[in-house]
Amino acid sequence: MKTSILILGGITEAYTLAETLAARADLRVVNSLAGRTSNPRLPVGETRIGGFGGVAGLTAYLREQSIHAVIDATHPFASRMGWNAFAGCCATAVPLLRLERPGWTAVPGDCWEPVSDWEQAVATLRAGGSRRVLLAVGRQELAPFVGLDDIWFLIRAVTPPDPMPPLSAFHLLLSRGPFDLESERALLADQMIDTIVCKNSGGEATTAKLVAARERGIRVIMHERPQRPALPAAATVEDAVRWLDEALVRARAG
Repeated sequence: MKTSILILGGITEAYTLAETLAARADLRVVNSLAGRTSNPRLPVGETRIGGFGGVAGLTAYLREQSIHAVIDATHPFASRMGWNAFAGCCATAVPLLRLERPGWTAVPGDCWEPVSDWEQAVATLRAGGSRRVLLAVGRQELAPFVGLDDIWFLIRAVTPPDPMPPLSAFHLLLSRGPFDLESERALLADQMIDTIVCKNSGGEATTAKLVAARERGIRVIMHERPQRPALPAAATVEDAVRWLDEALVRARAG
């Protein structure tokens, strides 16, 4: 009988992990996607789309599907799913790993202003006199910026917001990373951007905007990551596979 592994997807590394594990004859790989984007890229292996129904729903799923291990590879800002996974795995004694790429850190020359929530980001925008802002926060995080009528926003998203919040002045740019440095330099210059608002997602796909901002002396309002449960963590797919093999050995020995 194959050993069932649940991957809670959301980051690029989740697809690589699914492909790596699905190639193994001893594993059944189940991927879970939140379903927040239309026509999502499907990973290798079984895929389910949509929520579990909170902690109780996830706990029931783990038991019904005889899941032997869970790897949480959700987006760094999908904190609710992270806490639900922690509670569900604790309730079922299923090993849980957090696969998360390291966050970005400021280097000399960066003009970063860290914030812990969007209300603080809005207050920082008001206080700093921003006029032309690249808003790279995702289509579901736009509402807090309504009312900043003296700011023009360049909103970059993968899919259109539905509904579109009533911002007074904006341009919607539909685009999916990765973004190279030359295109980011051109974007910031052509649109006369003076401020970037973004999440500390980490990774290489969207880091070029931070390099371009550093070069131009553009300030970055950086939403830091929310708190996550204290649990084993891996920064790479290779480390996650190593943890999984060790967890399965312990489970079989016990």
